[in-house]
This record gives sequence, structure tokens and C-alpha cells, in this order.
Amino acid sequence: MLDILIVEDNMEIAALLCDFLRKENYVVSIADTGEKAIDIYEKYGAKLILLDIMLPGMDGFAVCSKIRESSNTHILIASAKTEKNDKLKGLNLGADDYIEKPYDIDILIAKIKGIFKRKYAQEEIVEGNIRLNTVRRDLYVDNRKVDVTEKEYELLKLLMENKNVTLKKEYLFYTVWGSDSDSELQTLTVHIKWLREKIEEEPKKPTHIITEWGVGYRFE
Repeated sequence: MLDILIVEDNMEIAALLCDFLRKENYVVSIADTGEKAIDIYEKYGAKLILLDIMLPGMDGFAVCSKIRESSNTHILIASAKTEKNDKLKGLNLGADDYIEKPYDIDILIAKIKGIFKRKYAQEEIVEGNIRLNTVRRDLYVDNRKVDVTEKEYELLKLLMENKNVTLKKEYLFYTVWGSDSDSELQTLTVHIKWLREKIEEEPKKPTHIITEWGVGYRFE
């Protein structure tokens, strides 16, 4: 699952915001149309949707309404439409909050951090001898701290959050690296190998990160 889906047709704004959020260690993807936003959300999900209203084709109000048919994910509308009626329409369609453009990016990020802290905070994920601290983003194996890269951490966290569920390679790759990544799918295989070397007693005979041939990987 993505942390944040940015729905914004101004790609300069979207790319800048995406860079800021990724520096805060969020898993982020961008959609520049309402139709693309629905497609990405239905494929990958997102904990928070930052939604513009004025989009080509399907507008933000329609996106909000569509997502609310089946999901209670947090929807934060960010729009240059500042009339009271627009704000009421967005909130009545199910948006959780409505902020005006132009916004201060530091304030927006602080608001997003607050949302994640209130709704999604889980300080530790523990499975057997493996422990992830999601606040400090640390990995411990047998109570010994193990150094991991940002992508290794995100990949392991995603697998552990979906224990015993086989996740497709494409889903893992696009969730961790982003749908706009220049990396190749082989990058996922390499990171799985590195993770096994750090958490498995016998990396060539893994008991935690299991390969489902032709499909993907699961955590046990």
C-alpha cells in the first residue's frame, strides 16, 4: 500500500511535493488525472490521498465520491477553489479536510505527519526474532540492531505488515520504488537477497522471506 497518493495535474507542483514527502520517508505516487488516480488507488491503495479538484476529465469531487463508495482512507483536498460552496461540497462528499492553494509546504507536511501519527501510528512490528521500530525506522534481529537502507526497510515493513500473504513482484516494486521510478524490477530481487542476508539464519534457505515462484514474495 502507498502512504500517499498525490492527485495533481500540475506536474511541477506534484514532483516538488513528492520529493519533499519522500525525504520524510513516505511511499508516494502521483496521478495527473482523476481516472489515473482511481486506477492507482484500486491497484495499490493509499493511506492518504492529497487531492486537487480542478483536473482534466474526471474532477476531484468525482474522485472523492468514487473512493468513498468503498473506502474510508484519509482524503485531504488541496485546491485553489476557495469558495465556501466548494469546501462544503468536498466535505459533504467525504473529504476529511480541505486546504487552500497556495499552501505553505512545511505546514502541509506537518499536517500530513499529524494525520499519520493519529491514524496509523504503530511503534513496533514484531514477528519472532525480528522487530521493526516504525518511529526510529530501526531493524532488530535477535535484539541486535541491524543496519538497513531506506528501501530495505520499506520493503521489509511492507512484507511484515502483510504476513502470510504473497505479494506480487510488481506490487512490491511499485509500492516501494514508486510507479514513476527509473529503476528496474530486478532491483527488487537484489533487495530481497540483501534482506535475507540480514534477517535469515541461512539466507539460501530462508524461513521468513519466502519466494512464490512466478508470483512474488511473502513473509512468514
